[in-house]
Amino acid sequence: MRWQLSSSGLTLRDQVNRAFPDRDRRSDGSIGDSSHSARVSDHNPDAKGWVRAIDIDADLGRDRKSAFVLANQLRILARRDRRLKYIIFSGKYASRQTLWRWVKYRGINPHEHHIHVSFTKKGDKNGNPFKVAILES
Repeated sequence: MRWQLSSSGLTLRDQVNRAFPDRDRRSDGSIGDSSHSARVSDHNPDAKGWVRAIDIDADLGRDRKSAFVLANQLRILARRDRRLKYIIFSGKYASRQTLWRWVKYRGINPHEHHIHVSFTKKGDKNGNPFKVAILES
């Protein structure tokens, strides 16, 4: 099946790459591997081929604090930006269901090495930049 990353995913990845040009990309990703395909995941293409998740390596090239700042700024933005579905990072999870508060993540991967960002269908064709301070500096 042909797949394509949501426009919001492409935009956020590009913004992170511009803000942190020398960052580590080893834990970056979009399309799911075989372990993802065995379960429900936004890394898997839907029936129309849309992949609605990206992983951003936590080593942004400055210090680990930058990854926490980015994850938290995305969480706050998500209260207004309906393209963002949920965020997982460092054993914490935030979504509309948690009222965009961080709660303990109970999945198998605590996402210590990357920030996972999932997008809603609203992000499929909406590639407008995300208004996140750490990405604008």
